[in-house]
Amino acid sequence: MNRHELFTELTEAFGPSGYEGDVRKIMKRHLSATTQVSTDRLGSIVGYHEGDPDGPKVLIAGHMDEVGFMVKKVTKKGYIRFLPIGGWWPQVLPSQRVLIRTRKGEFEGIIGSKPPHAMKEADRKKPLEIENLFIDIGVVGDKGAADIDARPGDPIVPIGNFRKLQNGVLAAKAWDNRIGCAVVIEAARDLTGDLAKHPNRLYLAGTVQEEVGLRGAKTLAGLIKPDIAFAVDVSLAHDIPDSEADDVEKFGAGAAVLVHDSTMIPNVALRDFVCEVAEEEGINHHLTSLRGGYDSGAIHVYQDGVPSLALGLPSRYIHSHASIIYEEDYVALLNLVKALIKRMDSAKLAEITKFA
Repeated sequence: MNRHELFTELTEAFGPSGYEGDVRKIMKRHLSATTQVSTDRLGSIVGYHEGDPDGPKVLIAGHMDEVGFMVKKVTKKGYIRFLPIGGWWPQVLPSQRVLIRTRKGEFEGIIGSKPPHAMKEADRKKPLEIENLFIDIGVVGDKGAADIDARPGDPIVPIGNFRKLQNGVLAAKAWDNRIGCAVVIEAARDLTGDLAKHPNRLYLAGTVQEEVGLRGAKTLAGLIKPDIAFAVDVSLAHDIPDSEADDVEKFGAGAAVLVHDSTMIPNVALRDFVCEVAEEEGINHHLTSLRGGYDSGAIHVYQDGVPSLALGLPSRYIHSHASIIYEEDYVALLNLVKALIKRMDSAKLAEITKFA
């Protein structure tokens, strides 16, 4: 399977928070080829590969879940009212296609809302709210969502196929965070090559329920008890019209090294080490920050503390039906992760965790 086939498999998989089963099966199939695979009791999956049996436990994690929705209720007319799973801006939702999974199978629907022609002038100026939106699966008379056996709790995901745009830009739903899953899988593949003799005990993982509170990262940390951890995810590209942020975070900037987010200020020595490795290896990278949180935010406060860092790449339009990334940034991110795996030994851990 080549890289674009892997991207297609991962991004098109059905997997909102709490319903990551399909993605977990993909991860298990790929990880099983080179690692010993296990799961925690929340559903996160991890593959273990022993380099140095006395080396530090190094965790590389990408979360498997995507933002999605859940059936709230079926109206008397057969439409579906729904709840968000993860963070959504309602303005991106009307007229978008979604996939509803019920006991009878998977069914396509369209997110609808009251058309502007039927709205009062004052209502047109109000921001959309999800509780005022609905899903139409093809309602005709008395035929509607009841016919597909939709019920509260049934999961829903956006429909957004993987496709190539111009200049090496790739579009899909769920880059957040199937990109981290892809990095984990490609690192696992390299365990028969350059990474075969890494100086640590390596754990390559896919976590659950990141989008609703970093939940899988907490339970996975309890299972592994890592000495050091990296969360691999997307960051936000600002090279779009009218962006108020600076343009450091842009396509072509390479791997993102997160210096701050809403859940964590990373270990400074670890951050500096990552940047040194990137510079020595000639890997394109940049420093950035984000209002939000990554799995590293939950892992770094496990027990007496785990030096942790979030790594990513710039992505446009996340938490929508079609986000996009630049493939060269992905390559930089993957190369940085692999370089860190090769260098993270006991001496480096001792240096990172030594406080005056």
